[in-house]
Amino acid sequence: MRTLGGRYRLVHRIGVGGMSEVWQGHDEVLDRAVAVKIMSPAVESALEGMTGTELVRTEARSAARLAHPNVASVHDFGTAQSPGRDVPYIVMELVDGHTLNDHLNGGALDWQIGVRICAEVAAALAAAHAEHVVHRDIKPANIMLTPAGAKVLDFGIAAAVGTPDPDPEGPVMGTPAYVAPERFEGLPATPATDMFALGVLLYHCLTGRLPWHADTQTGLVEAQRYADPDPLPPIEGLAPEVIDLCSRCLDRDPLERPTALVAALLLAESVDARVYVPLVNPTLAAARPQTRSTWDQRAAEAPTDAALPAGGAPEPVSPGASGREPGATGHGPADLGADERSSAERVGRHRAG
Repeated sequence: MRTLGGRYRLVHRIGVGGMSEVWQGHDEVLDRAVAVKIMSPAVESALEGMTGTELVRTEARSAARLAHPNVASVHDFGTAQSPGRDVPYIVMELVDGHTLNDHLNGGALDWQIGVRICAEVAAALAAAHAEHVVHRDIKPANIMLTPAGAKVLDFGIAAAVGTPDPDPEGPVMGTPAYVAPERFEGLPATPATDMFALGVLLYHCLTGRLPWHADTQTGLVEAQRYADPDPLPPIEGLAPEVIDLCSRCLDRDPLERPTALVAALLLAESVDARVYVPLVNPTLAAARPQTRSTWDQRAAEAPTDAALPAGGAPEPVSPGASGREPGATGHGPADLGADERSSAERVGRHRAG
């Protein structure tokens, strides 16, 4: 069997995509199962100049900073010898379970399950965005459902906020059905592009289909860029705030989309769930430029009901960090603020009161 870096023995191939292939491997040093993603040589040869190796190394370093229960961890980076070139690979946590795509093949999910999954995905994105990392390819095939909750995969091909694609004239990175319309205009990936994908994911979970009807990939891209999504059908018990959130995520204007932090808190409260969200230092948040939608601005006018500890770097909030009983809260979804600071002031791990 092939061994990479004198350490990672490839056991069997898990899947193949347009950019890479993924193997289940075994770390001979730490004696543990891992997932190994190897970039396709065809993609490597197309990334001239900076080279795919440098690109993937940079992105792997960004992804390795993420430590969150809903994110599959990145363990290592290396290069494998291939005729005429070094091909980069990323070693990641091997997650047991089934993908969300497998479950959606059977149709729409129970709305409470779908909302809970999307709350956990939003929490993972909030943690990534707090580290200035965007995923770029949120889709059902990159969400693994485990007994412990949802895990977002493929942060190994994430990028820093605002990073341009390596080949501006080439295809947009990501899965067309989940790619935000501004990406087709050549704009770099931002947290708002991840939020568009989250909106598509939420819609797909609730309805079993995409928000637009199209017979071809080209028709789907045209619909995403120029047509309004189909409204959600009536779903008994689904909170109006969730419907509104889904609509805002799918807005063609990136500035009208909510933040991942707001989405995580609102979705979690609507199904009485708990999620980990980043705690943001108010001084750092004030110093960092913020892009806020009109929807976020309206939500931010709601009075806060919990104080953020002074000082300290951003960190995940654990149960009871708000000073209340674990899981308790004194506000409803409509009271959630939208920028990072006002949202974090409202409690880290949330459930409906």
